[in-house]
Parts: sequence; C-alpha cells; structure tokens
Amino acid sequence: MIKKFYTLLGLLLLSTTFLLSAAIPESLANEISHIPINKANYSIHVQSVNSKIPIASWRSHVKRSPASVIKLLTAYSSLLKLGFDYHWETKFLYTGSLKNGLLNGDLYVKASGDPTLETDDVFDIAAQLRGAGIRRIKGNIIIDRTLFKVGSRNSSGFDKNVYSPYNAMPDAIMFNKRKSTICITPRSKRAGISKDVPDQSYKVVNKLRMVNGSCRGSRAWPKVSIKTNESQRSTVFLTGKLSKRCGERKVCKVVSMPHRAFYYALKDALLNEGVKFTGTLKLKKVPKKAKYIFSHYSDSLESVISVVSKKSDNVMARQLMLTMGAVSFKGPSTAYKSRKAIENVLNKYYILEKGTTHIDNGSGLSRTSKLTAKSLANLLDHGYKNFGQRWMNTLAIAGIDGTIKRRFSNSVAYGRAWMKTGTIRGVKNIAGYVEGASGEPYVVVVLVNDKYSRKYGAKLANSVIEWVATSL
Repeated sequence: MIKKFYTLLGLLLLSTTFLLSAAIPESLANEISHIPINKANYSIHVQSVNSKIPIASWRSHVKRSPASVIKLLTAYSSLLKLGFDYHWETKFLYTGSLKNGLLNGDLYVKASGDPTLETDDVFDIAAQLRGAGIRRIKGNIIIDRTLFKVGSRNSSGFDKNVYSPYNAMPDAIMFNKRKSTICITPRSKRAGISKDVPDQSYKVVNKLRMVNGSCRGSRAWPKVSIKTNESQRSTVFLTGKLSKRCGERKVCKVVSMPHRAFYYALKDALLNEGVKFTGTLKLKKVPKKAKYIFSHYSDSLESVISVVSKKSDNVMARQLMLTMGAVSFKGPSTAYKSRKAIENVLNKYYILEKGTTHIDNGSGLSRTSKLTAKSLANLLDHGYKNFGQRWMNTLAIAGIDGTIKRRFSNSVAYGRAWMKTGTIRGVKNIAGYVEGASGEPYVVVVLVNDKYSRKYGAKLANSVIEWVATSL
C-alpha cells in the first residue's frame, strides 16, 4: 500500500513537471524549478511583440489578484480614450458683479478631478485672479466638487495605516494628493512646527522632547498619533524624542479634506497677492448664470500616467479612473460608471478575456480585483503596437527609476526592462516589456498569488525577466 502511494506521488510529480515544461521552455523551467512556490499559484506569460504565439504560457488564463498591475488597465484605457496630451481643466467663475476691482458676489471653483493640483499652482491661480482685475471678494469661495460622487471618507481603510498617503481617497477637488505635510525643524529647546498649507481644519500638538545624541534610531523621527472627533477635525500629536542634530523632518498624513486644504491655501495666496477676502468656504454646484474668469490646466495625461505607473501612485490612479467615468457618462462619476468606462474602451480592442476581470477602484489597493496574465499581455501587446517607446517609457525602467530602480540596479536587465509592479500581502506581480539578447522586445507577465509571495515572488519574476534578457 505504501509502495503504491509513493509510486502515485512520483507519477503526480512527474506529470506536474511535464505540464510545466510543456508550457514553459525547458531552460526557463530549470531556472525557476528550485523556487519553493506552488506552481498552481503563479502565472507566467512571455511573448514577442512580433508574434501571436507565446514563448511561455503557464496558467495565463487563471484569474489572479493583480494588486497594482491593475493600474495598467486604468492608465492604458485613459490613454486610448483621452490621448497623451489631455489636460484637466479647473474653471474659475463668479456670480454678482465685478467692477473697479470689487467682486460683489461669490468666486466659484469648478473642480475637474485634476490629480496634479498642488500648492505651487495656487499661487499662480491667485495671480491670475488679480490679473483679471479682482482686488476684493465680498462674497464666499464656493467649490463645486460634484463631478465625482465619492462620499467624504479621507482614507480607504485598506489596512491599519489609515492616515498614510497611499490610502488617500479620490475627490473632484484633489489637492496635494490629499496629503497634509507638517514640517519639523529641530532646535535646542523646542522643535519648530509648521504646516505646508495654513490649513485650519486640523491642528498639531507638539509634545516632542529635544535631546542630545546622534540622529539615529528612536531619536531620528517623531512618533505620530492622530485623533479625529465627530466633526471630522483631526488632531496630530507629535511625541517622543528627536535629536537636536537632525535636519528638517516632514510628516505627511491624510488628515484634512482636500477642499478645505485648497480653500485655506487659496485664501493665503490671495492675501499675498493683495486681494482682500473676508468670506468663508461653501460647497455648491456652479449655477448656470455664473460668469467665466479663466481656467487652470493640469499637467498632461502622459506625465500623470508616468507617475501612476512608475511610482504606483494610488490616489492618482483613482482620480484617473473616475475621470474615465466622468468623460464617458452623464451625471456625477461613480466607481461603477468608471469601471464600465475602462472595460468598454479595452473591450473595444478585445484586450480583456471575457468574464475574468474586476477592476474595483483602479489602483489595485483591493482584495476583490481580478485579472489574468493573458489580459495583461494583450494590453501590453496593443500598447507597443500603437504607441511604441512613448508608452513603454511611462513604465518604471529597470535599475533607473520608479519601483524597480533598486531591484534591477545590478542586473543584466538594467535599462532593458519597462515594468509595472504590484504588491500587497500574498501578492507579488510584475508586467511589462523586456529587451531580449537579440534586441527584440518581449511582453513579460509574472503574477504570483501565494503565501510565500513576499519571500520568493520577486525571485521568481526576476529569474523570468533575466532569462528573457539573456536567452531570447
């Protein structure tokens, strides 16, 4: 009986090895055979951009958790829909009258979902308002953030780090990527504390102790805790020890609503421009009677998708996804509309395998997102054929920038791989292009969903990528 069991086990192992070698070239199979990850828990797809027949295809049609490689769908669909040179337009309008420098009415801001709006832009906006002849605003600053229907949560709550910038939620009036930055300047007795924006919607309590000694270990950074009351007003507590020898420290957290941060930044910039304002902040839709003043335009879509892919920026990906819903359907953009918009664009070109994809929030910070390696390979193949190097360069370049700057710094793939990574607990994925030894580009997708992903997932993927770079 025992002999029979071991005979069957041997046959099973032999069968698994045969199946793997049948789907993957023997030389690659040998490269990865020693990596202790269950073969059922990863997918590998390698294909030349000049051929329809894959060189390696292991479980390419199995649905996997994509993590941040789902951003490829968000980025590429927006490129197909909007083009590299698309810019978000934030409009400034007013009601009432504008005469002799007095705006006797309200200043309206029509938010567009611009993912790049930041503090530096506000100074330019204030200068343009002054340039339009405004010296005093008698009414209020009213922000119309109705383009996106996203609720009022600051954080996605994906994990315990609820105030971390990667957990930031989208908004039509996104500002500084929803980050509040607190600057800490060590001094001999008490640390100097300042905010990057004079945002009064949250406060900072400084309980730091300045100490002697090197700027290392527990003396290198403050401890940060945050409490939020019923009115959603947050208090940031800075505690612990900080060495007097440390340089400036910046603490970036999601603690303020972006419309409030933008309002306080604009109010301050207007004051610096000599524009008097004594009103307050209100949220309301722009009325039809409002008169146009000017528009502020964002960075290009090309630069946005480069940040999304290279740095795996979650909130920018969410903004991009909701923009797809806004430009594709009437009424406020929702997550549902946005998912449909992305799917409609990609299905038009037969990129997604039927019934295998769930995009969820477009950023990959999700446990419900699903995708196959073959769908990703279809997208990458289509992207290369339609946009070539310009599209490839929006991805992280091995050893040079983005999320794989250090990963391939001493690899044969250095400067020869353009990839998007994706990592959450139990998931370690990568997808993109690798230049083979012949100089020919190959689409490479490696999706690892396994309890040992964190320990061995990158090793598996690196082996595949370096095999392509040296053997094809």
